[in-house]
Amino acid sequence: MNNKIKQEVLTNGFIREQIDPAINLVEEISRLKREKNAVILAHYYMVPEVQDVADFVGDSLALSQKAAQTDAAMILFAGVHFMGETAKILSPDKKVLIPDLNAGCSLADSCKPADFAAFIEANPGHTVISYVNTSARIKALTDIVCTSSNAVQVVNSVPLDRPIIFGPDRNLGNYIRQVTGRENMLIWDGACHVHEEFSLERILELKKEYPQARVLVHPECKKPIQLAADYVGSTAEILNFAKTDTADTYIVATESGILHQMRKAMPQKNFIAAPPLNSMCDCNDCAFMKLISLKKVYLTLKYELPEIEVEEELRKQAETSILRMLEISR
Repeated sequence: MNNKIKQEVLTNGFIREQIDPAINLVEEISRLKREKNAVILAHYYMVPEVQDVADFVGDSLALSQKAAQTDAAMILFAGVHFMGETAKILSPDKKVLIPDLNAGCSLADSCKPADFAAFIEANPGHTVISYVNTSARIKALTDIVCTSSNAVQVVNSVPLDRPIIFGPDRNLGNYIRQVTGRENMLIWDGACHVHEEFSLERILELKKEYPQARVLVHPECKKPIQLAADYVGSTAEILNFAKTDTADTYIVATESGILHQMRKAMPQKNFIAAPPLNSMCDCNDCAFMKLISLKKVYLTLKYELPEIEVEEELRKQAETSILRMLEISR
């Protein structure tokens, strides 16, 4: 491997290389996938052209599970860093790549392992439940991982008299506490910058403009946004709700990348991105997710860098909390 390329990844977090504009990136990515026995996973929040070259598009944990079930030797995860880690945790024998190491997560970053460990130590006797949107080190400190789809089921699996630490998303945690009625939950004070920034005022203005529209909201949003919703659910649940619902117009309060799949699946319906507080923008994008481009996917497959690695002892500890969740949510 070119040492210059390796150093560039160490320095910049991704590969910078001029590409001949005559190259068809979609065709080259397809060729490299075949040659290297690779599978491409793309999160719903990726840009449309990246979603369209993926073998699987979905939420982070479901994608990692899909990849683990394939006979691919290599996984390219078009997503953020913790997603690549989760794929490696579940597929330790596969090479796992991510196109840009700078693609972090504001929610995962809001929960530092040392701080979370101290919080757990200060509150002994609690079952620790952590959202999948966390680093491998947080998963290793966790008893049971959850997703936004199965968080209620996971919380309900814990005996009522057993107190719970829930992290790191305060909005999701408060929503789950409300739905389950579990008052004995300590909630970590973290949040996703995308879901924190939706504007209730602008959503209500859109609702006046489209009075028949249904408002679909992710539970990582603040409570006032949730209260304005016709439906609250995970990204996949929002997509599935729109597929079976009878309305023809939807205001969608989650990262705008999901609208690509919604429009592909339901071209006859109208999907409107819920606007953020910033009045200069019409939709709410994750700056980290949008770091992943088609060019970076191509260069990552070409050079097999950057690679995600998780130390084996840490991987096993983190895997335990994921497997507990999978057992509960069968």
